[in-house]
Amino acid sequence: MHSSPYSTIRQIGESIRTKTVSPIEIVAAHLQRIEKSQPQLNAFVHLDAEAARRQARGAAVAVERGDHLGPLHGVPLTIKSCIDVAGWPCPAGSLLRKDYVPTHDAPLVSRLRSAGAILLGNTNTPEFLMAYESDNLLIGKTSNPWNLAYSAGGSSGGEAAAITAGCSAGGVGSDGGGSIRVPAHFCGICGLKPTPGRIPATGHFPPGAGAFSWIGVVGPIARAIADVRLLFEAMSGPDAGDALSAPVPSRNYDEKSLRGLRIGILESDALGNATAETRSAIDRAANLLAEKNFILEPFCLPRLDRALELWWFFFGRIIGHLLRENVSGHESEISPILRDYLSHANSGNPITLPQFLKACTDRDLLRAEILHHMREVPILLSPVSAGPAFRHGEGNYALGTGYRDTMRFSQWLNLTGFPGATVPVALSNEGLPIGVQVIGRPFEDELVLSVAEAIETARGPWNPPPPLFS
Repeated sequence: MHSSPYSTIRQIGESIRTKTVSPIEIVAAHLQRIEKSQPQLNAFVHLDAEAARRQARGAAVAVERGDHLGPLHGVPLTIKSCIDVAGWPCPAGSLLRKDYVPTHDAPLVSRLRSAGAILLGNTNTPEFLMAYESDNLLIGKTSNPWNLAYSAGGSSGGEAAAITAGCSAGGVGSDGGGSIRVPAHFCGICGLKPTPGRIPATGHFPPGAGAFSWIGVVGPIARAIADVRLLFEAMSGPDAGDALSAPVPSRNYDEKSLRGLRIGILESDALGNATAETRSAIDRAANLLAEKNFILEPFCLPRLDRALELWWFFFGRIIGHLLRENVSGHESEISPILRDYLSHANSGNPITLPQFLKACTDRDLLRAEILHHMREVPILLSPVSAGPAFRHGEGNYALGTGYRDTMRFSQWLNLTGFPGATVPVALSNEGLPIGVQVIGRPFEDELVLSVAEAIETARGPWNPPPPLFS
């Protein structure tokens, strides 16, 4: 095969179109990497090798015939195992869903297929997606390709690990509190948490509806921002099953036209302290943008403490209450990670209807207030989390040291429905990746990606992790 296991989606597509390499060779090479890396990484829940080979043969025939080829023709992708793919087990990390096999593809899956993508398999998550480490009783833990002693993150940890290791050219995760951005940051790749409704979340478990419709989204993960954009474009567009979906036209930005754009370096006492290396990565990203004639300035955003309280109200108290009812009678079958979440989420007094209604109203008003502050500064830079990847088993929901402290930088965006992208910028002294978060206003996802790409271009070529196998 003439392309590297770390070739971008664009490079793979171009090599297929020019007949430099066949989709059959591309898929075979990715399946070989999965076979070699799965024992160490444990990224995959289900692998559909025969179907992938069959699709690759069909894709090769289409090239030879001179058919019209979609933008993802012959490109091997993976899907997080909480998103419906017809005929695949989609357990969302739980023994309670191990026998669930959907009969229909989620709309985003259908759109990827229509664009020519070849789906290899689906990837690991924490149980019901409720943690920042992908470990469960069904599959076990997923390791970080940079250092197997560390977590690949969660809840899209299997997806991030597979893409980072060259097992997949890109894929799809979901994000309710950083679940795309944090694994991308831990593994040193790119990911976009879109504005709710830009990509339909129909066919995702748990479903995002009602009070949760702004919290959770589905979105693309890849090794390069240009590939994230390609996946975003292939999946975006309205769908009747997603109440927030809207026919928002896609926009393109030329970097030259963005010169002079004001970008804020986010400051807020509510977000806690990031490591010195993390802060240094933010400074580096800011300097790279300043050299490209963007205007960088400190930017204080008030009331994020309230945003974080409200995020936990919905993500913790409300979802925790619903999940507790779902697992009732099956407590012996749930993972320690989910048990930890439920114990903290359900530790307070029962929620009253007036509390719930006030939280819904406060969220809308707070979102409007934050948007008012950002009216002249459409893009913010911030850490993704307080530090790089943690060791297996070290994450938890304990107050003072747990996820509600270390992941604040990502969580408030889910409360307000803002888009955010992760782009890798540095390595820690331990050799672990550090990403920077590019935050934008709702429905300005393309602007977020353009600024992230400006950072990526100035940073220089992406370097893969040390080889796990020869």
